[in-house]
Amino acid sequence: MTDACPFCGISSGAVPAHVVLADDVAVAFLDARPVFKGHVLVIPREHVETLADLPAEAVGPYFARVQAVARAVEEGLGAAGSFVAMNNRVSQSVPHLHAHVVPRNRKDGLRGFFWPRVKYEDDTEAATYAKRIRETLEATP
Repeated sequence: MTDACPFCGISSGAVPAHVVLADDVAVAFLDARPVFKGHVLVIPREHVETLADLPAEAVGPYFARVQAVARAVEEGLGAAGSFVAMNNRVSQSVPHLHAHVVPRNRKDGLRGFFWPRVKYEDDTEAATYAKRIRETLEATP
């Protein structure tokens, strides 16, 4: 954990976020600047900057959480699919490893690597999206 890292702040609970999953391996929360509503970031609980920095024994457990969140985003939001992506250094706005899980539907406007951004109407709408994803995660064995 580092005091300067906003994702470490979310992981520790010091910075508020719409959390959909939190365990000893990872924390997943709504992106504050989503491509589409329901866009989730999945971070390892411990601070590492890039995928190469993640210890080998942590890779499987971390990606199991990414996989579970992708499933929950699709099922919980009724999305046709999802886009899962990760940047390492270049285009990585926060230097803490994170996977983007973005709900997708046909003709949703996402083209290549141009990521338009949307806003939640308010905190209540964001909380509703987080709740739908979280409840789907909790219901899945």
